[in-house]
Amino acid sequence: MEQNPPRLTSAERDRALRWIADDVTPHDRTELQEVLAAAMNAQPDAVAELRERMAGELAFGTAGLRGPVRAGPNGMNTAVVVRATAGVASWLRGEGRAGRTVIVGRDARHGSADFATAAAEVLTAAGFDVRLLPAALPTPLLAFAVRRLGAAAGIQITASHNPPADNGYKVYDHTGALIVPPADRRIESAIEAAPAAISVPRSPGAEVLGDDVLQAYLDRVARLPRGSARELRVVATALHGVGADTLRLALRRAGFTDVGFVPEQEEPDPDFPTVAFPNPEEPQAGDLLLDLAQRTGADLAIALDPDADRCALGVAGRDGRWRLLRGDETGVLLGEHVLSGLNTPDPLVATTIVSSSMLASIAKAHGARYEETLTGFKWLARAGAGLVYAYEEALGVCVDPETVRDKDGIAAAVVACDLTAQARAANRSLLDLLDDLALRHGLHLTDQVSLRIADLAERGRVMARLREHPPTELLGTAVVAQDLLPRADVLRLRGEDLRVVVRPSGTEPKLKAYLEVTAPVPAPAELHRARDLAERRLAGLRSAVRDLLAG
Repeated sequence: MEQNPPRLTSAERDRALRWIADDVTPHDRTELQEVLAAAMNAQPDAVAELRERMAGELAFGTAGLRGPVRAGPNGMNTAVVVRATAGVASWLRGEGRAGRTVIVGRDARHGSADFATAAAEVLTAAGFDVRLLPAALPTPLLAFAVRRLGAAAGIQITASHNPPADNGYKVYDHTGALIVPPADRRIESAIEAAPAAISVPRSPGAEVLGDDVLQAYLDRVARLPRGSARELRVVATALHGVGADTLRLALRRAGFTDVGFVPEQEEPDPDFPTVAFPNPEEPQAGDLLLDLAQRTGADLAIALDPDADRCALGVAGRDGRWRLLRGDETGVLLGEHVLSGLNTPDPLVATTIVSSSMLASIAKAHGARYEETLTGFKWLARAGAGLVYAYEEALGVCVDPETVRDKDGIAAAVVACDLTAQARAANRSLLDLLDDLALRHGLHLTDQVSLRIADLAERGRVMARLREHPPTELLGTAVVAQDLLPRADVLRLRGEDLRVVVRPSGTEPKLKAYLEVTAPVPAPAELHRARDLAERRLAGLRSAVRDLLAG
């Protein structure tokens, strides 16, 4: 028997009509009117789409806003940006920062230019001294500008490495770091109290900055290398994002001039035509880069994500085949490099609870303090006084926290070139340096298991089950469960030579488990055998954790 098609209720129709009346752009009004008209004609797909677009406001969290570019309250559009910025302005006034400088930047995604202009106009009308970055530029430039200009806040329009349909809105506070609670909740409350977008005052007149900020950033990044070696062939990709020009300039100013880019991915393109997902963590995202490295005899491959705050490194294996290093491999290599050339008294390095624990051992060897934070650079940037280096396993690296208190793919790439050039001059590779670290600190192999669960309630039930009945052993090793609630929705399982951290993803419909296996290396001749055993143990842990999550 055929079911009756879904029908639009009068309340749903009226809510959509009110949003259309209050929207601020003719394009978005027309777009939502067309969806509404189709829904009123009982077209099933249109009814479902309208309900999704009208399903509450796009949530504002510590990552700001992120969602598909589309008309309606549950999407990224000018009306949503206008009301969000009214909320940010109200929050800043409540913090005693009325009238101060606010920096606004953007990437090159669909809608980014219009959203940045709208944010600047709302802040200008609210009495703030607004400075617009002059073009689509990497997110680290916005974080740098906030500190350099002593701004009260910064807003970056970007969806980072999200799919092409998305855009987003990040907020930085006066320290140049991403906001943390309770700022996010206060901004969200202010957004809820804001009037309809059409009633929010907007004024043109924001100052468009020249290239002074970019030049100052490049000067700072060029001073990061500590070695004198510059003979290095580099290939890179911007993954259709905004990082290519800045990376080229930064490397050239630092003395690395033999640099080539993947031509198909060099220019910004919001449709990201050559990659399914514009994220260097995705297995196929680096294929064109690694092919170029192979063909050109490169020494190092660099992949930036679309807003250039993340950086992946590619190397040639001992079999000649190129691969991208894992985030933890890059993180410990650059951590060792930063600490080995440091003269700072009482330095601090930090990583997150889901990253490799090797950085703790590296820090101890250099007499540095070590801190673990919750996931996200909003926490790493606040790890403590004397922070000189931070990284997270998801390809985020901060090599110069004094200047950029966020992950910075451009600066990380320059430091990686410095490290690789020094190794090359000594006839060594990054893989040789990883072996050195394994000999000194033991093997630390990491991996991740993801279980796709779209239903938030079901994710909650799985986490509750694990908390109520945590395993007492994994692979024959006794493990102890540590529940991080209420601080974070995280369950950590620790054993003598392994660790599992389980948490719901904050950006994807997934439950994630981060795995680590450790093993000592008794002697250089034992390294290959020890790695083989550890890799097999990690494969066993992957299987055990999949079963654990599936119940």
